Amino acid sequence: MKLTINLPQNPYDIIIEKGAFQEVGQWVSGQWNKQKIVIITDSTVNELYGQKFLEQLKHSGFEVFLFQVPAGERSKTMTYVELALDYCAEQGLTRSDGIIALGGGVVGDLAGFVASIYMRGLHFLQIPTTLTAQVDSSIGGKTGVNTDKAKNMIGSFWQPDGVLIDPELLQTLDRRLLIEGMGEVIKCALINDKNLWQRLEQAKNMDDILANHIEAIIYASCQVKAEAVIADELDNGRRLTLNFGHTIGHALESTAGYGTIMHGEAVAIGMVALSKKAEEKGLTAEGLTEQIKQMLIKYELPVSYEEWNEEKLYEAINHDKKARGDKIKLVLVPEIGQSIIHEVQRDEMKEYVRK
Repeated sequence: MKLTINLPQNPYDIIIEKGAFQEVGQWVSGQWNKQKIVIITDSTVNELYGQKFLEQLKHSGFEVFLFQVPAGERSKTMTYVELALDYCAEQGLTRSDGIIALGGGVVGDLAGFVASIYMRGLHFLQIPTTLTAQVDSSIGGKTGVNTDKAKNMIGSFWQPDGVLIDPELLQTLDRRLLIEGMGEVIKCALINDKNLWQRLEQAKNMDDILANHIEAIIYASCQVKAEAVIADELDNGRRLTLNFGHTIGHALESTAGYGTIMHGEAVAIGMVALSKKAEEKGLTAEGLTEQIKQMLIKYELPVSYEEWNEEKLYEAINHDKKARGDKIKLVLVPEIGQSIIHEVQRDEMKEYVRK
């Protein structure tokens, strides 16, 4: 399966194919001329795939180096950006060389940001290894790292030259890492794909998805993302709809401590909290919140958080990138398969985080 992100300045393809990683050297050769490459990965992925990937690229004629960060959200900081930049300089990378992200969303965001700022921009490829990264973060060119104040506070837009998605890489994922990716899949269905929602309803459970539906699920989710990115590359209009559940979700991640709640889990909780308040205000269909909850529960995702702190959440939301002056752009789902941008005053967000 192939999707094209047909952007005027930098069109690129997303390849979705079981077993594609077995021929990854050939794929990279089709994207780039022979050059130096720094692979950025984490400790878990490196142990599973790092050496094999390195050898394939060397066999294809590339000069290859590998930079490893610790697995987990806590590696997504300026500290590791600086270490990665120094490593690229030590290997003598020039503007004719490239960086490949091999890993989940943390690695992809970190590597993309490094690629965007090293010598003002290097070639960049994404090879996502988690479901969250395959259906969401590897596509669209958003890069960034966290600060103590907010998630993805420092970042840039830097599109990859290509994305290679191999669903077979999901077989080695920890169950919780796998499940959290369904938060983004369910979000895609809610905002713009009623057919995907129906497929999720028809599937029995997560194991059924993996055995019988995974390529179709990934493709449909990527299509939702691709359409939004093509329409609004720099996230000023339609692309904002991809943030359904993220305003509260990102605040949960940062206030709980990065890594305590996984991204997809936080998005799931955020979608429920936001829809509940929107339903109370008559902004979304009656009963929608319960439908969302039941779908999340079916795929083993959380729908609430015990350590909910209204004041801390509100403070974190005030640092959210979707804030514009004294207003925040919320994404609401009036009914399944549709989404709107609903602008609220900052003070109104106190209502949305109130239990």
